Amino acid sequence: MYKYLIVSYLLKDGYNVQICALICQTQFILNNLRLKFITSISYKMAWHCSGITNEEMVSKLKDANIIKNNKVEAAMLSVDRAKYCHDLNPYQDRPRGIGFSVTISAPHMHAYALTFLLDQLFDGAKALDIGSGSGYLTACMAHMVGVHGLVIGIDHITELVEMSIQNVEEDHPEFLQDGRIKFLEGDGRLGAPAYGPYNAIHVGAAADSVPYKLIDQLVPGGRLICPVLLKEGSRKYQNLLQIDKNLDGSLKKTKLMDVTYVPLTDTKTQLQNSS
Repeated sequence: MYKYLIVSYLLKDGYNVQICALICQTQFILNNLRLKFITSISYKMAWHCSGITNEEMVSKLKDANIIKNNKVEAAMLSVDRAKYCHDLNPYQDRPRGIGFSVTISAPHMHAYALTFLLDQLFDGAKALDIGSGSGYLTACMAHMVGVHGLVIGIDHITELVEMSIQNVEEDHPEFLQDGRIKFLEGDGRLGAPAYGPYNAIHVGAAADSVPYKLIDQLVPGGRLICPVLLKEGSRKYQNLLQIDKNLDGSLKKTKLMDVTYVPLTDTKTQLQNSS
């Protein structure tokens, strides 16, 4: 619509039709190039925060304005990613496989998750990490909620639960000793209502729909973030959805960003996919 307004104004100023068309075409090309440039820069900032050490990785995430808070920075500095990602170059900013069709997310996604849940991960808070996998994010959350808090990590693969416990024992054994972390084997789609309700819930795999069974386990004022499969016409995509439970029990849903996660599924399907 505004293209025609531009043409009208230019014609009034004495420009001929050909020049008007050329000016408009040039303007639209420049706008598209600017948009692509901004998108490219944002993408590179998010995915180029690799480091040689844990400290360098965190520093780059901070320089890229992904880590914006001292509490998130302190948690990611304290929890050494190499203790949870046992491949070469564990501080690369990309997801890494840990077996059973499961990945440890890229560091920038962990930083985003902790930032989105920052207000709910206060000292003494309760948090639930679904699809806890390596235990890395669970440990970061445990650092943030402190000795009086509780973080439940749940996974339905026995070997991953055992791995996560071993990883935390090697990195922060006090988190297990003081009881601020508990790892459970179970169906994360059902949550862990026995330990709730929770101030914060993080889901590390993509749900087919909004996970209301998990939302029911939030306290009023609590927040859940979960990748959810969305459909727009013929297009299917995952979006990281933030769901806030207001004090009156009503829900506020916010789309945060498009993402790509492994599906939130049952044990049998997941093990079939890993074979």
